[in-house]
Amino acid sequence: MPRVSRQQTERNREIILQVATRLFRERGLKGLSVAEVMSAAGLTHGGFYGHFESKEALAAQACQQAFAQSVQRWAERIAPTRDRKGARQALVENYLADSNRDLPGEGCPTVGFSGDVCREPADSPLRLAYREGVGALLDDYEGVMEQPQADERRKAALIEFTLMVGAITLARATEGDPLSDEILQAARDYLA
Repeated sequence: MPRVSRQQTERNREIILQVATRLFRERGLKGLSVAEVMSAAGLTHGGFYGHFESKEALAAQACQQAFAQSVQRWAERIAPTRDRKGARQALVENYLADSNRDLPGEGCPTVGFSGDVCREPADSPLRLAYREGVGALLDDYEGVMEQPQADERRKAALIEFTLMVGAITLARATEGDPLSDEILQAARDYLA
């Protein structure tokens, strides 16, 4: 069997990471095997360890990538707005959209990785990646708050972000029941 070029190796690694980023958000770490990730990437299971040290190492990198994607999406959503109020509203409306509930593989990594992260040791690479990612999203959200004092902006950002994350979590957990839509609508109304 011919050797794979360095360029193809890098491309395969990126494909594995992209697939894992989506699947870990959808199914969690425990609900997903390395073989399933590799199959979804269109690669053989045996090649995994040539790219990643372990499933846990892949999860930490997937978590980092998921948060980087979210930070980028948030920047794109607020770019066309004219003021902080418009930017905040754009983030709230998008975050509390049905699509964030219905497409967990593309949704917020704060929700997607939380169940696994809370069971990780405090110094695990996954937990560290998660903390950094949540911190980045919170900093961005704080940047669209209108409160004049920094401590007030931070507190308001923490409260609102927590409400949004909780609403998506509960809406996903009750999906298919009218309660799911009710939760999202209540959160949207409250933050309007």
